[in-house]
Amino acid sequence: MVEYALGRWGRLDILVNNVGIGIAKRVTEVALEEWELQMRVNVTSMVLASKHAIPAMIASAGGGAVLNISSIASQKGRGLAPYAASKGAVEALTRAMAADHGREGIRVNAIAPGPAYTPMVAARGMPDAVREARRKSTALGLEGTAWDIAAAAVYLCSDEARWVTGVVLPVDGGVLVN
Repeated sequence: MVEYALGRWGRLDILVNNVGIGIAKRVTEVALEEWELQMRVNVTSMVLASKHAIPAMIASAGGGAVLNISSIASQKGRGLAPYAASKGAVEALTRAMAADHGREGIRVNAIAPGPAYTPMVAARGMPDAVREARRKSTALGLEGTAWDIAAAAVYLCSDEARWVTGVVLPVDGGVLVN
């Protein structure tokens, strides 16, 4: 992936680690293999992508931005222990990477999306009543979309956020304050 970007554009400025699976089990129910898969997909993939992208950013662009996608599930107790733990690890990883690579010109931030209605959610199907309950769970009373998450991503990866690093930004319509 890094080699492709460098070959195509000659430099690497941004890495967005947008990956995740959700295993909806309690710790008393989850098999070790499921736990390890959850961590491998949601955390280890971000470590590996960053491991290779950060040196390329430093060498080709003199710095850059890494954006990790977490979830408010890491901050709001609602079950889903394997998923919540993996996204909590993403947030800790974000802060550690920001401290480790800031002096190299690398900014590392995360977005913690709330219950946005995205194409992936729509493809799985969602009853209108569930969709309405999700909307009502927000302090703003609005349904979020993938565009809301994208707008935050554009900001955090832009030069306008040049003095922002180590931040986990909830983009959740105020679910965390309700």
